[in-house]
Amino acid sequence: MTEGPAGTLLAVLMLVAILLIVFGVRMIARGERRNGWLMLACAVVMVGNVAIWTV
Repeated sequence: MTEGPAGTLLAVLMLVAILLIVFGVRMIARGERRNGWLMLACAVVMVGNVAIWTV
């Protein structure tokens, strides 16, 4: 488990990734496909970074 500021940063990144996924799906459903897919891609990159730092 990561302690201190690094752990806090990883937790914030995961929260932001969840928000990006939720609102990316909403944008795709509303018809703004390009921006929605970009948000989903950004979320995937964030989750990947967190996975790399925690393993």
